[in-house]
Amino acid sequence: MQYSIVGGSLPAVVIQMNPGETIVSEVGGRTWARGPVLTETKGGSVGKAFGRMISGESVFLSHYTAQGPAEIAFSSSYPGRIVARELGPGESVICQKSAFLCATLGVELSVHLQKKIGAGLFGGEGFIMQKVTGSGLVFFEFDGYCPEYDLAPGEKLVCDTGVVAMMDATCQLDIQMVKGLKNKLLGGEGLIDTVVTGPGKVYLQTMSLPRLAQLLTPLLPFKPE
Repeated sequence: MQYSIVGGSLPAVVIQMNPGETIVSEVGGRTWARGPVLTETKGGSVGKAFGRMISGESVFLSHYTAQGPAEIAFSSSYPGRIVARELGPGESVICQKSAFLCATLGVELSVHLQKKIGAGLFGGEGFIMQKVTGSGLVFFEFDGYCPEYDLAPGEKLVCDTGVVAMMDATCQLDIQMVKGLKNKLLGGEGLIDTVVTGPGKVYLQTMSLPRLAQLLTPLLPFKPE
């Protein structure tokens, strides 16, 4: 299976499929296809379907199987970046609920619950995130520019809330209060930072949908009720 990521800041992943190969996505995730591709909607086990439901994703998944040489494409929902990640057997990443785009057959999706109350309430990612486990090739979509960091054991990455898009399951997510009364009142950075502790890879995003909505709201015309 070959693929290319095209489109710049409005990206799509275009996948060349051989006969018998299958790609899985959220229901209706395919943007276009060329060649003989069989589409099937499947729910899997009750437990996995329920996990997808409470994580905010669709209960069912679309399976796209090539009946011959074929091409299929999946595009991001918003300007940003598509990231390809090859997961080994049993290897997992934790991502925001809307980050999963598509994957090869064999990759499993499940729900990940934040164990620390503070991180769930104030970390910006929420209590419920998505866990993606290999083996297989997975494509994720992130909003805005997406820098990557490889953290050593015990190394910490401090960032604004809502900026963490994905991290290896070996990383730990927590929060910390901004120090200093003047910084809290006048610093403009908010009261709480998100802290990711290694080891593992972390993916950040420079723009989140809640942040974008916050910036656009003052520009919307006033509509009296």
